[in-house]
Amino acid sequence: MPIQLLPISLANQIAAGEVIERPASVVKELVENCLDAQATEITVDIEQGGRRRIRVRDNGAGIPKEELALALSRHATSKISSLADLEAIQSLGFRGEALASISSVSRLTLTAKTEPQEQAWQAWVEGRDMQAELAPATHPEGTTVDVQDLFFNTPARRKFLRTDKTEFSHIDEVLRRIALARFDVRFNLVHNRKPVRQYHAVTKPEDYLQRVAQVCGKSFTDVAVGVEQQAGPVRLWGWVAPAHGCRHQADVQYFYVNGRMMRDRLLGHAVRQAYGETLGDERTPTFVLYLELPATDVDVNVHPAKHEVRFHQARQIHDFVLQVVRHALHNAATSTNENGASEQPESASHGYKPSHEALAAQVRELQPRHSSVFPSREVPAPAVPAVSQGPLPEQAAGVAAVVQQRFALLTQPSLSLLDLQRVQHSYLTQHMQQQFSVGLAGQPLLVPVKISEPALVKQLTQLDEKLLARLGIRLEITAGKAPSVTVLQVPTPLRQTDIVASLADVAARLTTHASAVESQVLPWLASLAVQTEYSTTQAEHWWRWWQDNCDANAAWLIPIPLPELPEALR
Repeated sequence: MPIQLLPISLANQIAAGEVIERPASVVKELVENCLDAQATEITVDIEQGGRRRIRVRDNGAGIPKEELALALSRHATSKISSLADLEAIQSLGFRGEALASISSVSRLTLTAKTEPQEQAWQAWVEGRDMQAELAPATHPEGTTVDVQDLFFNTPARRKFLRTDKTEFSHIDEVLRRIALARFDVRFNLVHNRKPVRQYHAVTKPEDYLQRVAQVCGKSFTDVAVGVEQQAGPVRLWGWVAPAHGCRHQADVQYFYVNGRMMRDRLLGHAVRQAYGETLGDERTPTFVLYLELPATDVDVNVHPAKHEVRFHQARQIHDFVLQVVRHALHNAATSTNENGASEQPESASHGYKPSHEALAAQVRELQPRHSSVFPSREVPAPAVPAVSQGPLPEQAAGVAAVVQQRFALLTQPSLSLLDLQRVQHSYLTQHMQQQFSVGLAGQPLLVPVKISEPALVKQLTQLDEKLLARLGIRLEITAGKAPSVTVLQVPTPLRQTDIVASLADVAARLTTHASAVESQVLPWLASLAVQTEYSTTQAEHWWRWWQDNCDANAAWLIPIPLPELPEALR
């Protein structure tokens, strides 16, 4: 095959292979363009997990009519114009490939209006040479990028997309990361015409924790330690969780370099090393940190998706982050120990002593026990242990143990048991009710199950086929003298059950509650997926979910009354 220039459309599709991995990649590129355009409000509208549609609207500066066609061309950008700009990048985007790459694997429409223009204009590309077409449109000041049928012309890429739920979860995570980078911008996320997230703009630094709590949960912000240190032009600020408040999964690890979200190994290693041996193997560092330094000291043009950076003085940056985070954690631990010691009466005899008190106790043993050489013979009354019926110190909050493999023993606000099965059932029910709008994900059966019982077959054939499909159930009906129903697919909770008995239950419930599926049938399905045993890690996960999403509802607790003290000790 002779050497030849690739067609523009093919070259753009190759570039899209590096930048556009999934719908979340499209959202990231488009939202970053909105931020570069100085937008203060961004709305992301998703349909079918981004597979069907991704529409991003902003109120930024917009794009002039004469530049709309150019905006859809490769290597066309307004953010850099020279090598000096590339070596000191201030914007989030700079390569000028995003719109061209996205338009090559989707049906993209770009609508924009600038403040001086009286008329908004719309642009799209068609044909092998991807020539842009323009038409007048109605649109407020700002820009809207409408991406439909992603990967429609690259079936191999479309085949590797996951379920709508999975793809939307990636989009949700991308917007969470961006929302933590720009507190001054309002973000709205809509899925299948239903509002899912709203991050209101916050302008005062003292209010930043409101958005952090919205993204990371109150369980993080309640224990988070503030970090802020500057050395010359380099500044690190944000929040880290102390070792006892770190999560078991690495889902709250956000690091930003000059406002750009990063997954850099160098920075992650520095934070992990700052915890030292205080962090057990079961927990991972939990943090939201922001590193600011001159743009000339960092190279962001080292990764196709700009997830990594290269520092000109990598070792110094690593050590700076390590020392600042370590110092903040040490100060927080010292303050907690001092507060705990002041609240703990000396006469308490529960047998527990913090590690820092062990040495102090040994020193006290060596001190004279009396102030005079010949002490009085008066024998002091024995100290009575102070037993309090009130809550334990704040640092004791959390899951103390798992009782009977299904209850979490809590010490805050008082000694009580949390029913983990009830918490998990609530989560699964809410999750299924949200997913029901687009349909539950079904699991194909490796060996289809044939049902030939006449009464059940008749009942199943009378059910609404579309309703069954939304429940993740797919049936194949065979007519004739001996009609039968073959079950090809069921929702995940039914996968490990007796399929015939479960389908009989489904048919009975749908017949009785055909108009109340979300309130009657879905909770029953959720109950089949509830665990029967929980580890400590799982218990802590559901305890945190109960705190963040159920407002720590005390009605879900089973109080454990403490025994009364004997009359002689009162």
